[in-house]
This record gives sequence, structure tokens and C-alpha cells, in this order.
Amino acid sequence: MADPLRIAIAGLGTVGMGVIRLIDTNRDLLTARAGRPLQVVAVSARDPSRARGIDLSPYAWEHDPGRLAARSDVDVVVELIGGADDPALALARAALGNGKALVTANKAMIAHHGLALAAQAEASGLPLKFEAAVAGGIPVVKGLREGTAANELQRIYGILNGTCNYILTAMEASGADFETTLAEAQRLGYAETDPAFDIEGTDAAHKLAILAAIGFGARIDFDSVRATGIARVRAADIAQADALGFVIRLIAMADVERGSDGKPHLLQRVRPCLVAKNHPLASVHGATNAVVAEGNFSGRLLFQGAGAGQGPTASAVVADLIDIARDEVGAPFSVPVTGLAPMPPAEPGHRMESTYLRFTVADRPGVLAEITAAMRDAGVSIESLIQKGRAEEGGEVLVAMVTHEGRESCVTHALELLDGSESLTARPLVLPILRD
Repeated sequence: MADPLRIAIAGLGTVGMGVIRLIDTNRDLLTARAGRPLQVVAVSARDPSRARGIDLSPYAWEHDPGRLAARSDVDVVVELIGGADDPALALARAALGNGKALVTANKAMIAHHGLALAAQAEASGLPLKFEAAVAGGIPVVKGLREGTAANELQRIYGILNGTCNYILTAMEASGADFETTLAEAQRLGYAETDPAFDIEGTDAAHKLAILAAIGFGARIDFDSVRATGIARVRAADIAQADALGFVIRLIAMADVERGSDGKPHLLQRVRPCLVAKNHPLASVHGATNAVVAEGNFSGRLLFQGAGAGQGPTASAVVADLIDIARDEVGAPFSVPVTGLAPMPPAEPGHRMESTYLRFTVADRPGVLAEITAAMRDAGVSIESLIQKGRAEEGGEVLVAMVTHEGRESCVTHALELLDGSESLTARPLVLPILRD
């Protein structure tokens, strides 16, 4: 039998311990599928005395994770520390610099530094794998890089953050508002104590930037991802969406268009959307993730499953280790870094879409006329409009409307006309509508 693939793991949190458990539990199966044993030889974490429920005595312990990269008995380093920069980034660079393959679940590091790491790996002929960085146990990175390789992808979109999806679907079920549902999600462990990374859309933006690079052959451009979170979605919006035949989901979406210069431009956005109830993403509940890829020959493909958690994420890490054991290298982003196109950000103003708008206004005459006049002057056609008073909130009135399909720039202009109006007591909520 071939020699074992010798593995070092940096970070022994939920995922790190899951990797060790999976390798131990499925040892014979993994050996058969990889063609050689997978053997953990060394580990590193901040607190060696912490009880983790697994005997770690068989493994060498390094207090400095960087030392894992220098060990002569290590073939591949698994980075599970997290964070865009050091110490995770220093370990990744050191591992590749010392001739080690690298596996990581670190979406932030790949989104910010993936091109440099890929160039370093390619220059040395080393594998760089990051299946677990996007959508947990769903094989979407492999699916885009290999399964859709014969297609020109037209659009990639989906639900990429389990915390937000849990909150939005819990609001649907309970009728509770955002703050109450977030607190419950934190109590149950679905949301972090500081949830900003998730609820502001940053986590989904990291993942979208990675998928866009793989799917469209673009250089990663995380800074150009436009991200809007879910904190301003109210229970009233959830209820109104339901009455109209929609649900609300945080949707990450990317596509490519030809700009006025004739070159490809990349649009990357994360924002809450109204999703038609007959759309595949409308039935995605709880902390589940789902990704849709639309190819010119494959048509619509749906990848769905657990987007986080010990088992699913560990499964993705070990799948990468199996590829490395089989000597499967390949370009991390489907094509070599030198072949990735620098695509400028696309401007969305000319794009056609229907929109849900919610205004919070003072309860006085003329307010509705002011809003509809702004829509008229901006060329926005209103499909439906509902005005609902909320006496329990001191006479506050919610005005919700759905527009006919029209240019996004027209809605933007209408809101500019209303900017500064004393009739509006809060910033309007703007949710695009995804019907197909």
C-alpha cells in the first residue's frame, strides 16, 4: 500500500475536532477511496489543556502553528484557525513555502488573499484546496470547478449564510420581529454573540467572491461586492411578502455582462430579496445553504445542504484531503491565476427588476401622494400598494408597494427625490424581487 498522507491540523475547534473524528471513524473507507491511509500526525491550538472529548496524545503538539509547516513528517497542512490575516495567513504562506499542500476552510482568507496563495501554490505545483470555505458540506466549489467545467456560466446565486436564513425563516414561523428572533438564534447557538459578520452580509460576500472567481474565471474582487444585511427586515415585511406570494431570503448573486467598453464586467451583490414561493430557494429553511448555477448547456443546477456544522464542514475538509492523497492538484480557481480576468465592477442601474419598497411615514394627509408623485416623476410604475397604520407605535404608518419591472436606476432616482422628506420617519427598505 502507498505511504500515508501525513496531516497537520491547525485549529482544534468544532471543525478541527470533526476532521479528527471523521478520519478515525471512517478510516478504512477513506483508505480505500484515497488509495492510501490518511494519518493525522501533528496538531496545534491555543489551549492544549482544554478538554475536547478526544484523546490527542497520539499526535505531536505544536504551540506555534507556524511550526507545523516546518515539520518534515507533514505532507499537508489543514488551516482551521480562521480570520483573513495572520496567524492563518502566515501559516498558509509558510506551508506552501515549505512544500506542503494546503487545505483551508477559511473563506475570509481566500476572499482577501486567495489569488496570492493560488499563485504561490501553482508556482510550486502544490495543491491548494478550500471546499469547506463555501457552504460547508455542499460540494459547490468542486461542482463549479469540475462539474460545470464544460459550461459558460451565466449566473451564480443562492443562500450562503445559514445564520441569516435561520433568522428569516424563524421570523416567518413565529411572526416575531428581527431583534427577538436574533436573540433566540444566539441562545440556540445559530448566531454568534457578535453577529455582525453574518447579519450584515459580510460572510456571504466572502463566499460569493470565491464562487464568482471560480465560475466566471475572474480575479477575486471582494471589495467590489455590494452587501446589504437583514437587520432592517421587519415582521411586517415578512407578512406582506407572504400575502404577495413571496418569502424573504438573503440572496448572494453574481453575473457577468459586457460593458460599454466591450469588456466583461462583474456584478456581485448580497441583499435581502423577495423570492417567489415556487422558486427552489423559497423552500430552503433554517440554517441550510443552497447555490444555483446556470450554465449555457447544463441549465439550472441546484446545490443544497448543510452550510455549517462540525460534520458537514469536516466532510468537505476530508474530501479535499482525499483529492490530495490521489495526487489531484489542478488550478485552485479552475484556471491558472495568470488566466483569471480582471473584471471591473458592473453598474446595475440599467438592469430590469421588480422591487418591493417599504416606507415608514408620519400619519398625516398628503404623505401617500408625495410618495406616488416621486415614483411617477422617476418613471417607476406601481403594481400594488398597501398602507397600514400601526397605532401601537404612536401613529406610525407603513406604506408597502411592489413596482412593475423597470430600470433599477428609476427606483434609485425616486428615493433620491424623497431623500430628506419630513414625511418619512425612517430610511425606506428596498428589496428586489426574484421570480425565476
